[in-house]
Order: sequence, then C-alpha cells, then structure tokens
Amino acid sequence: MEFDFTWVLLGFPIAFTLGWLASRLDLRQLRIENRQAPKAYFKGLNFLLNEQQDQAIDAFIEAVQNDPDTSELHFALGNLFRRRGEYERAVRVHEHLMSRGDLTQPERDRAQHALALDFLKAGLLDRAETALRKLEGTPFEEEARLALLSIYERSRDWGNATEIAARLGSSSHGSFSTRQAHYLCEQASALAATGDTGQALSTLMDAAAMAPASARPLIDIAKLQTQLGQPQDAFQTLLKLEKTAPQGFPLAAGLLANIALSSAQQPDALALLKASYAQTPSIDVLEAIVKLEKDPVLARHWYVEHLERQVSLVAASKWIGGEKLQNEHQHALMQRALDLATKPLMRYRCAACGFEATQHFWHCPGCQAWDSYPARRIEEL
Repeated sequence: MEFDFTWVLLGFPIAFTLGWLASRLDLRQLRIENRQAPKAYFKGLNFLLNEQQDQAIDAFIEAVQNDPDTSELHFALGNLFRRRGEYERAVRVHEHLMSRGDLTQPERDRAQHALALDFLKAGLLDRAETALRKLEGTPFEEEARLALLSIYERSRDWGNATEIAARLGSSSHGSFSTRQAHYLCEQASALAATGDTGQALSTLMDAAAMAPASARPLIDIAKLQTQLGQPQDAFQTLLKLEKTAPQGFPLAAGLLANIALSSAQQPDALALLKASYAQTPSIDVLEAIVKLEKDPVLARHWYVEHLERQVSLVAASKWIGGEKLQNEHQHALMQRALDLATKPLMRYRCAACGFEATQHFWHCPGCQAWDSYPARRIEEL
C-alpha cells in the first residue's frame, strides 16, 4: 500500500494554524499578567524612589494580591513595613513566607534573616536571639553573629558575648581579642562586687594577657590591688601600663598619685609622671604632678609651664585659683566664672557618636562602641 503524500501537504497548513493560535493565546496571557503584578510592582517602586512610602506600600500590597506566589514582592513589602516601624506587620509578612513550602533554601534563609531583623528592630531580643541562632551555617551567619554580639552586650550577658566573639575571631572577620578582654573586665567587676576578689584578680590577669596593648585590664588590676592593700604591686602594674599602653596612662595618673602618697613612693611616681608628661602633656598627668610636688611654688609653676606648651583655660583656672588677689570678692567672682567655663572642657567625648560624659567610659552608653573615648579631656582633643 503506497503512502498518500496528499495528507501530509494538507496537514502542514493545519499544524501551522494551530501553532499560530497557541502563540497568540500565550501572548495574550502574558499581556494580562504584565498588566497586573508588574504594573503594580513598578508603580510601587516609583513611589519608593520618590520617598512616598505610604503609596509604595499600597502598591506592593496590590502586587502581592495579584501574584501571591512572588517571594520578591513579599520581601519588598516586609522591608517597607520594617523601615516604617510597623514591625508587627513586617513579622507577619516574613512568617507567611517562612510557612510556604515552595521556597528554595536560599529564599528560606533570607526570610529567616529578615524575620530576625524584624524582632531586633522591635526590641524583642529573646525572639531575635532565637531567630539569629537559626542562621548558623547559612550565608547570613556572620551578620547574625554580629547581631547576637550586640544583643549580648546590651543585655550584659558577657559569657555568651565571649562565645560569639571567639567565633567571629576564628573567622575572617578580624581580631576580637580587645573586646574579649573588655568582657573579662566586666566579669571581674561583677566578681569583685560580690567579694570574690581572688577570682576577679585572676580574671583581670587573663584579660591583660589576651590584650597586652589594652589599658583597661592593667588599670583595673591596679585598682583592685590597691583595694587589697598591695600598693607596691599596684605601682608596678601602672609602671607596666606606661610602657605597654601609654595612650591610657592619663586615666591612671590620679590613681598613681594616691598610691604614691599612701606608700611613700612619691619620688618614683613623680619621675614616672614627668616622663609621661614630657611625651604627651595632659591635664590629668599635670594634676597628679602638682599633687605630688612637695614645694607649693614649684607645683603651681607647672600650670604656667603647661600654658607655655599649649593654650588651656583649665590650667589658667587652676593657676588663678591659687593666686591671692588683693580684692577677694573680685577673685571669687572671677574664679566662679572660670569654673563654669571650664566645666564642659573637663568632660570626655565619644569619638564615634559625640556623647559627652564627666567620666571616662570603655563602652559608650550612647552608641555602644568600645574604646571610643580618648583618654583625654575635651579641651585637649
């Protein structure tokens, strides 16, 4: 039986016609979809670029309703809610994403990270901690550890903070030894407050070994040794401080002067203070020198010498305070004005956020930065 090619010739036009109709239907469907979700999406994006967040949220909600399976729209909407401070709505969006079974693992990790940020911004630290812990082994691991470190520092959970800092230090994120030394100093302070001075001193020694160039462990060791009635040991500790961390020596100048006066070590302490002052003039070191100088005239001359080195309203006020002017009433008025003018100059200022305080902080109360306070007064900056 011979094959009839007539049917083949008749089938070509039919197949072509069916293919053309199918393509038209696909194009029509594509146009319908493009009129729905993308239009609302680009509308929301336009509002967002023009900083019209309310209108952007409305547009993204419309886009999500038209295409509920698009994860990117959910992420955009959740981030907008978080930026506006509507954390509960942001949490709902990201929890909805987490409940979907069709998410890929990278999208699930991203949703988990977004959810952790929602809790963190809302101040729900316990829930944020749980969410961040689940990001171990994901591409967001480093960011999660840094966020956990911030949580533990804010809650003063120094044990967990030490653990996280050790993990960060073992990765390629840089050294955290100085920060870990601060955590040990905080733990030592708590131990000393409970009367466990032996363990506190041991913890401070560990901190000094962990960060040899850090001033805080040595200063805290000297303070504790002084409390324990060990002035000789405290003096040796401050001598080491001047050699290994001279930038922090002004913070211990007053302590050194008190130790010297209580243990008859004035000559050695005075020589150490003068050597430090010769390298870097400082108001705190100057005050300690004046305190230890036995000759009152020579002591007061140090203020004049300081004024010759640099302009200092504080030093001028101290010098005038010891002068005996003819009119005592005018002298008192002048001194009161100078004291008022120099009071702000004797503060410390955070180099990171500008927070000012009358005392020196190792951990800024304003921005939570470590070692952001220079060991010098505002006038000397």
